[in-house]
Amino acid sequence: MQEANRYSRGPSRRTLLRIGAGLLAAPAIMRVAKAQTRGGFDWQRFRGQSLEVSLTLGPRADLLRRHQKEFEELTGIKVGSESVPEQQHRQQVVIQFNSGRPQFDVITISWHVQKRLVGRSKWLADMHPLLKDAAITAPDYDFPDFGAAGLKWATQPDGRLDTLPLVIDYWMIYWNKELFAAKGLAYPRNFDEIVDAAAKLTDKSASVFGWVSRGLKNANVPVWTSFLLGHDVDPVHPQTIRLQTSTPEAIASGELYKKLNRDYAPPGTIGFNWNEAQTSFALGKIGMWLDGIGFAPPLEDRTKSRVVGKVGYGVMPPGPKTRHAATFGSGIGVPANSPKKEAAYLYCQWATSKLMQARMMQTGSGAPCRSSSYVDKDVIANLTLPRDWLDCMSQSLGIGRPGLPEIVPVSEFRDVYGVALTNMIGGGDPAAELRKADEAFDPVLKKSEA
Repeated sequence: MQEANRYSRGPSRRTLLRIGAGLLAAPAIMRVAKAQTRGGFDWQRFRGQSLEVSLTLGPRADLLRRHQKEFEELTGIKVGSESVPEQQHRQQVVIQFNSGRPQFDVITISWHVQKRLVGRSKWLADMHPLLKDAAITAPDYDFPDFGAAGLKWATQPDGRLDTLPLVIDYWMIYWNKELFAAKGLAYPRNFDEIVDAAAKLTDKSASVFGWVSRGLKNANVPVWTSFLLGHDVDPVHPQTIRLQTSTPEAIASGELYKKLNRDYAPPGTIGFNWNEAQTSFALGKIGMWLDGIGFAPPLEDRTKSRVVGKVGYGVMPPGPKTRHAATFGSGIGVPANSPKKEAAYLYCQWATSKLMQARMMQTGSGAPCRSSSYVDKDVIANLTLPRDWLDCMSQSLGIGRPGLPEIVPVSEFRDVYGVALTNMIGGGDPAAELRKADEAFDPVLKKSEA
């Protein structure tokens, strides 16, 4: 927020050049804080308080924690933060809120998994009254700058805005240009060509594999649904709330998932989440990896990757009926019963500010929810990732579609169908596994909608 007086025009070039270098000087932060105080807005009105922040492990959490000291200097609020692996974090959310006394003051929520659950339970504070309060909302926060996609995810069916938009994650394919060139292959134009390329790239005697994706149960479901969207089918019909998970399209998507992960993926893929897949791809012997666009930065880091300069960023190819990039996303909010609600709201403002969203874009940590990040020339000119990454993200904007159903028992959905998918990798028949999953999950879904 130390450049807050320039937000109406977007971050300055000088500011953005320093984004990757670390923290801005504390005196500059304090000067801006004092200037805002004189203007009627006091960033330090809760000075001396402390906040506990619970974040989902990943690039966005890394970004917030890296710049956390800026918020502390700006506000005088001490922050204790932790980043928890996503599955454990989601369990923590449920346990802590059900206890009635959550031990955090700020929480990130995966919309695609827990939006309906959190909304129905009214666990988080509605941001609308806070946004309307000029005493605690910075005059340059510019809420209208948030795009429609993030606001749609963040808004509950009853109209409450119980998180501020943090990130939209588009799924795409990372591909190894060097391995493709060695086989004379071009980037796949459809699902059939994905399989063809994976087959031609795989050389098990040399430990080279054409494909890697999530195989770990629960985490693996978005891979399968990414294929299902190419058939123009959602796993749960958004209007009738009926399962569409053992249809011919769903079975075909399961067969594609099985073939890629059983025939052309490295050993042990049945236990891979995104981080294992990322590490595997970074070693330089994987042809393609399907996952979120925000996992790119380590691939271009010479201290962590053997594929620097060799990575292609491919928009999800068309399926048999249509072309969609599965979308996921997260927001950040405050427990409804928090005794530090206003101080916590300041943290949420800072975390979703134009500067932090610009940093997200520049460092490749994900797709920002603010529109300004996509049009600011300084932001684009100083990307730390290849321009191909931005082009992939920009092209994915127009074909995004939710990668998971917007239902209350999303975690149970991922658990049940995740087991079916891991069984497929082990040799199970896709049709039989999906029917079995339907039998287990359909009563859960109906009960949740009763």
